[in-house]
Amino acid sequence: MKNLSKEARRSIIILIFSTFLICLGISIVIPVTPFIKREYGYSTTDMGIMTALFALAQFITSPIVGRISDKMGRKPMMALGLFFYMISELIFAMSNTLWLFNFSRIIGGISAGMFVPTSMAMAADMTSIKDRAKVIGWISASFSGGLILGPGIGGVLASFSYKTPFWAASALGLISTIFLIIFLPSKTPRPDGITEEESLESRGQKSSIMSILNRPMVIFFSMILVSAFGLQLFESIYSIYVNQVFNFSLNNIALVLVLNGVISLFLQVALFDFLVRKLTEIRLIRWCFLLGAVCVLWIVLAHSKVEVFIATLVIFSAFDLLRPAITTLLTKFGDDNQGLINGVNMSLTSVGNIIGPIIAGMLMDRNTHYPYIFAAIMLIISFLVTFTVNSVIKNSNQISK
Repeated sequence: MKNLSKEARRSIIILIFSTFLICLGISIVIPVTPFIKREYGYSTTDMGIMTALFALAQFITSPIVGRISDKMGRKPMMALGLFFYMISELIFAMSNTLWLFNFSRIIGGISAGMFVPTSMAMAADMTSIKDRAKVIGWISASFSGGLILGPGIGGVLASFSYKTPFWAASALGLISTIFLIIFLPSKTPRPDGITEEESLESRGQKSSIMSILNRPMVIFFSMILVSAFGLQLFESIYSIYVNQVFNFSLNNIALVLVLNGVISLFLQVALFDFLVRKLTEIRLIRWCFLLGAVCVLWIVLAHSKVEVFIATLVIFSAFDLLRPAITTLLTKFGDDNQGLINGVNMSLTSVGNIIGPIIAGMLMDRNTHYPYIFAAIMLIISFLVTFTVNSVIKNSNQISK
């Protein structure tokens, strides 16, 4: 951070703060979704479709928005994303029919597709390769921090009315939008001294899907897709699985999530940059996949809650390091196409978020352990693919050592 300009440091602080607020807004509504289901008599399928629509909209939006932000700049796209987020939560708070709830989720997915990859691309624009892992680690920590604090705040707000959290989320969206527009510099020079106008001109010439689909990127994107699918196979049904198989109470599940949140913040803020420097991104990704696969199988074979607690914390910690490691590695593939690359990354992750929960539910209806066995297989495949990615990267000299 010492090597960054004053404007770049201020921009990064604003990115961290805005990411924290939007994630806080997303997560404060988590405790009230069962009440909406019961209040309106919706089925589990209805709620699942509602969730999938968010991911689907994010999947469609991310690469398009990434390419546009490469041409027109990051700040307008991020401000528009935060504004759409505010609108989506406002619509949800005022809704009383299924189609309006679904429409709100679509707008919310579009807003996430506009804000998240653009913020990561902007962080990459403003930092050198040396500082990038640390900055992305901080942004990931603010993401985790918002998601950790949100459900507790949402639970308190829901004591007034189950729709109060949505009004609060909308207010946070408005505050974030205004804060970003006022304080985020419109023109932030890159660390190599290139002005934003020069950078935009360069991006406009190169920003196309075909310009990034070289062999390393195709293999790397394939790994992202497989890993996103595997992660969702585990995460999407975790609460149901441990409740059915190990009789976890709500307090047990809450304790695991809180402990994971604390560990996640520590790993991403204090250790992520150190681990990247010590291992390199691809080795860190490889170890995360391996630890995740082993511990998922451990849960399947476990006989006590203590074993499940330990295995779960290792898995979630691996996932919390894996995501920023993938993002950091991606930022080294093409300085002039960061919006497009991060957009494709977000879209592939969204595919996992759409398909993973559906497949996990279908497999669990057949046998309780099938989803986790399948998740372990996907994570092992991802682990093996990292060797191919590493080999191709070295041969093509895509990443400077």
